[in-house]
Amino acid sequence: MIETILGFYRKSAAVEARDTYDSDVIKEIRRRKWSVFLSITFGYGFYYVCRLSFSVAKKPMADAGIFSVSEMGLIGSALFFAYAFGKLANGIIADRVNVRKFMATGLMVSAFANLLLGFTEVFWLFLVIWGINGWFQSFGAPSSVVSVSHWFGRKERGSYYGMWSSSHNIGEAITFIGTAFVVSSLGWMWGFRVAGLACLVMVVVIWKFLHERPEVYGLPGFVHEEPRSIGETQWAVFKNPAVWILALASAFFYMTRYAVNSWGIFFLEAEKGYSTIEASSIVSANAIAGILGTFFSGILSDRIFNGRRNMPALIFGILYAISIALFVLGPASPLMDTLSMVLFGLALGVLLVYLGGLMAVDICSKAASGTALGVVGVASYIGAGLQDILSGYLIEGAKITNGEEVIYNFDAAGWMWIGTAVISLVLATLVWNVRSLD
Repeated sequence: MIETILGFYRKSAAVEARDTYDSDVIKEIRRRKWSVFLSITFGYGFYYVCRLSFSVAKKPMADAGIFSVSEMGLIGSALFFAYAFGKLANGIIADRVNVRKFMATGLMVSAFANLLLGFTEVFWLFLVIWGINGWFQSFGAPSSVVSVSHWFGRKERGSYYGMWSSSHNIGEAITFIGTAFVVSSLGWMWGFRVAGLACLVMVVVIWKFLHERPEVYGLPGFVHEEPRSIGETQWAVFKNPAVWILALASAFFYMTRYAVNSWGIFFLEAEKGYSTIEASSIVSANAIAGILGTFFSGILSDRIFNGRRNMPALIFGILYAISIALFVLGPASPLMDTLSMVLFGLALGVLLVYLGGLMAVDICSKAASGTALGVVGVASYIGAGLQDILSGYLIEGAKITNGEEVIYNFDAAGWMWIGTAVISLVLATLVWNVRSLD
């Protein structure tokens, strides 16, 4: 059984190199690169559809008395903790396997997890299934980053990595608009069901259009053989202190990021009095604006800052902290709240590329790209998970019950969200002079 599974995911063998000056080969290289890029961009975007369905369903579930706020915090943290350790383990695995099959498998299981959640109201079952969803969610990013490292060279890697990172904004926009509409129209259970069905369709797309590494097709790749074994190359990542500083900076960055993704809609509904559709629309502005941030982040650093990520990371880190403060502390105003989410999305999009992986990938061997992403990922999602628990308990602990009316207080949680953005900014400056390996 195990041998069969290992055989299924084993990398395909390289074939004899073809003439790269041949016009047909040149066209094939271009075609396969775009196929890979579009597959991982839209494929990973739909990973988010199956990851954020719970965020949209929270307020309707709380109103229906399905779960308390603290219980929802625990459920949310189950995904984050499973995702954190899964991203490390599966990042290591992704360097060694057929990423096309690996990425398709993760999304398929995540889709079935969402479908199951559309038919249950049992807390512990919900907790376990959402945690399983988190583990298989962690197949997506490492597979995508390994694909970028194999198919794109140093001079274009930052640009394509940044454009690929817009996938999370695509998924968030689909979720905060499409899933919110489904939940408002048909109920929270249908939010999970529709998300699962949509992601099953995308599994087929990944399976058909995501190509394995170039050498399998006799084409030139950008990950070269090293004198060290893959295990030694991966171990070098763990021994690099700059990687761990970046991981810690990303952890605090993710705490603020998922505060908005997990609680932003709930916050706007309970604190500022918006409806589910209104709140979802405001938060979706963050996802839509983030597409610009992620799409142009790599181009910005490659063409304006000569491949250096530190200066734009500082500039957008400051904007990130200011925008979350405006969102939390500003008065209820559709215009101001939407503006804060636009600025937040732009900054988040850029920082997600730099702190969320590219800066670590830059300073490590490309043969261990998945491992570098995994180290950053485990710290990032431990931070996100801790945030979900802390936010849930801070919001629950400050609520006031007046008869049948429940009034939520977000003061403590809001200041935590602002503080984590500032800490992330400070930590990122500590790796200012670290240089890329290639």
